[in-house]
Order: sequence, then structure tokens, then C-alpha cells
Amino acid sequence: MADLDQCSSTETVLDSEVLEAENNMNHESKLQFSEDEETLVVIMFNLVGERWSLIAGRIPGRIAEEIEKYWNSRYSSKSE
Repeated sequence: MADLDQCSSTETVLDSEVLEAENNMNHESKLQFSEDEETLVVIMFNLVGERWSLIAGRIPGRIAEEIEKYWNSRYSSKSE
């Protein structure tokens, strides 16, 4: 019986590690923007500035936080 409990506990740890890895991969892939998305973000930013929710409303499947994070990682001059 102890072996069964240990096996179940090991499976639970492995399951949670797999889920965490999948979530990280999904998050990373969401931060990759297609060429069309990038072009649209640049155009919209030039038109409306840092109104991320307005920009996100023009890109299906994206949220304001993703757009802002992408913009800041790609175009922000804070790193200079």
C-alpha cells in the first residue's frame, strides 16, 4: 500500500511539472508576434500611442498586457 501512495505522489508531482512546462510554452508562444501583428502594433501605436487596450482590440486573441509587454521588450528605450 505504501508503494501505491508513493507512486501516486510521484505522478502528482510529475503532472504538475508537465502542466507548468506547458503553461510556460504557451505563454512564450503568445509573446511571439507574427509579422502582421507586429506591423499592426506599430501602426496603431503611431496613431493612438500607449492605449494598449485599444490596440489589443484590433488584434484577435491578444490582450492589452501582452501588447504592452511586447512593445516594451521590443521597442522601449529604457534599456539604453
